Amino acid sequence: MATQDELDRKFLDAAYEEAQQGLREGGIPIGSVLVRNGEIIGRGHNRRVQKGDPILHGEMDAIQNAGRQKTYRDVTCYTTLSPCMMCTGTIIQFGISRVVVAESKNFKGFQDVMSLAGVNVVDYHEPRCEHMMAEFIENNPSLWNEDIGE
Repeated sequence: MATQDELDRKFLDAAYEEAQQGLREGGIPIGSVLVRNGEIIGRGHNRRVQKGDPILHGEMDAIQNAGRQKTYRDVTCYTTLSPCMMCTGTIIQFGISRVVVAESKNFKGFQDVMSLAGVNVVDYHEPRCEHMMAEFIENNPSLWNEDIGE
């Protein structure tokens, strides 16, 4: 039986694959998956550029792709980058109980807000995701600033 750490890393790999897909599409490399009982119920990546949709962040895309759920309380959100305020609010609004973040070095996000709202937040500080985002931000500063509302 897999440990929680092994499961977390497996699903962070899936989120990373989503981020890479976004990068291949010419978008911002942030990916996310939603998991219930060891199965992915929704996956997505930041598609703001591709769809011209200012709120289609990775977590929002994964939630949208999961469709309507009776509850999200037993769902874990895996994301390659610490969630912004909009995604944090959505996570709290839908009662997602656990968020696993690959990295928060390039963007701290609002982990403290999620924690205060009772969300269990785990941050893995993954070097591959830190490098991916740092390189993207360096090469695309105006697009990155647009994404985080600056």
